[in-house]
Amino acid sequence: MNAISTVVQVTNVTKTYMMGEIPVSALRGVTLSVLRGDYLSILGPSGSGKSTLLNLIGALDRPTSGTVEVNGVELGSLSDNQLAEIRGQIGFVFQFFNLIPRLDAIGNVELPLTIAGVPRKQRRKRAEEMLVTVGLDGRFEHKPSELSGGERQRVAIARALITDPSFVLMDEPTGNLDSKTAVDVMDLVTELNENKGITVIVVTHDPEVGRRAHRSVRMRDGLIVSEELN
Repeated sequence: MNAISTVVQVTNVTKTYMMGEIPVSALRGVTLSVLRGDYLSILGPSGSGKSTLLNLIGALDRPTSGTVEVNGVELGSLSDNQLAEIRGQIGFVFQFFNLIPRLDAIGNVELPLTIAGVPRKQRRKRAEEMLVTVGLDGRFEHKPSELSGGERQRVAIARALITDPSFVLMDEPTGNLDSKTAVDVMDLVTELNENKGITVIVVTHDPEVGRRAHRSVRMRDGLIVSEELN
């Protein structure tokens, strides 16, 4: 496989946690590739290992064995500071939005650039562009409490995209939304993938969300049990 086009490469990964003195295998030999521009869904019930896999791909945890590569960099031997740099190359979208209540929409979106030390004028312009991209051009100064669930998730997506990440990792992005709002949000994600070429990995238990992706893998008991094109 062409390494240049491979954004994520997971190879024979295991992850074992200790529950007291008892080892629990969360992943039992998972291999997965994600190409640039891909739209992948990872499905499975609670306890299947999908959240553990998400944490490894997102450089939030380390495997017990096997390798995880992001943009050709193997994560297992990196320091905590180096892993933080890798996380800076990834856009994260979570079920509960994780917005800062006291900041308005534009303040939340520009936060990663604020942390990175980007000048105010530059980051403000970029944040405005991202909010327009996700359809919130009239909501710049609204705080999270003044936004609907769908609008808050759009703010979270704009924040994930503002650093021009290698890929966006979405953890149950519709889990806290009603069905109509969930459709609207996933319509946006599909549009961003198809029109902007943004690489998307969605971890979900919802088959409707999973079918939106170009490709789906299903997990059970720490293993990938099937893979299909949608």
